[in-house]
Amino acid sequence: MNQVYLDHHATTRPCEACVDAMLHALQIDWGNPSSVHRMGQQAARSLELARGQVAALLGARSRDITFTGSGTEAIDLAIRGVLEATTRGSPEKNIIVSDTIEHSAVRNLCKQLGDMGRAEIVQTPIEPGGRISVDGLAGVLDKHKDRVALVSVQWANNETGVIQPVHELANMCRARGVLMHSDATQWVGKMPTDLSGGDAPELDLLSCSAHKFHGPKGAGALWVRRGVRLIPTLPGSQELGRRAGTHALPAIAGMGAAAEAAAVWLENGSNREAVAALRDRLESGILARCPGARVNGDTTHRLWSVTNIGFPGLSSEALLLSLSERGVFVSAGAACASGSLEPSPVLLAMGVEERVAHGSLRFSLSRETTGEEIEHTIGVVERVVAQLSRAMPG
Repeated sequence: MNQVYLDHHATTRPCEACVDAMLHALQIDWGNPSSVHRMGQQAARSLELARGQVAALLGARSRDITFTGSGTEAIDLAIRGVLEATTRGSPEKNIIVSDTIEHSAVRNLCKQLGDMGRAEIVQTPIEPGGRISVDGLAGVLDKHKDRVALVSVQWANNETGVIQPVHELANMCRARGVLMHSDATQWVGKMPTDLSGGDAPELDLLSCSAHKFHGPKGAGALWVRRGVRLIPTLPGSQELGRRAGTHALPAIAGMGAAAEAAAVWLENGSNREAVAALRDRLESGILARCPGARVNGDTTHRLWSVTNIGFPGLSSEALLLSLSERGVFVSAGAACASGSLEPSPVLLAMGVEERVAHGSLRFSLSRETTGEEIEHTIGVVERVVAQLSRAMPG
């Protein structure tokens, strides 16, 4: 049976360079990078090589990169760390501005901070299609003026691929003296990023995760603009005092190698165009063969790597299981929430009808996806949708 993996927004296969770097760290550079002896310093050189590779992918300076154990931890360090640093000096400055279509790593953290009374959470308006309203955020910031500690907006949505107007939002925050964090987990490694160039967005913090761009699980990074204060959630001496714990060098080395490979791939814009064409073929083929199917989200501003398609009246769980039995692996939204029987809260927040959201699937591609896989998937989806439509009419 042919097997097709189209769940690359959940995780990607580690590239060959990543695996080689991890094996080297496990077998050769297995010393503690914090040790002062020769073996420790050899490991430390590998650590700093990886830091430089990640910094190059981000268009940033190496010393502004903090390694974490995941993208979720990087998000936690950014939001909780800035909030703690800000409220120590100004207790009334405790508002976090975010939105209802963020990844659960942001949504759940904000809810926890709100429930604990540590922060007041204010949601900024969403436009139809899933983009943040620039004017809406301006209104929120003007209303709450000097009480905002941080704005957190993802760069690209993990379920729909919709790209946010990060440059406009960040520049607006900078003009008002408000810090802004962006969860760039789905952006980094898929799109060119330059945090220090002349056209760079005026961001203050950015988080990313290795396993989204053919790196390993267990490694993430937080970029922090010079001068931004944050209190570490894991205090200690490593990572310039921002994040404690013995470095997981194999994962970090793998992240560095994957970052370098991603940067090389991104240099040629035709690479992204080629995969976008495969995505468009998948989308048009499914829509043509599955009456009533529709694309969720803004199709003008989105990543090349994903399409989110709703099949009204069907169940995403039934679709997922049927496709999986036939060797096609996709998702019903964020992998973190795949065990839920409820429609995606992100799609509902975007205004997608419940009967559409309940039957929506995310098909996400990578630089490894082939045309043969796409054609096979179109045929399998057509057969599965037809079979389930007969079983669940209306």
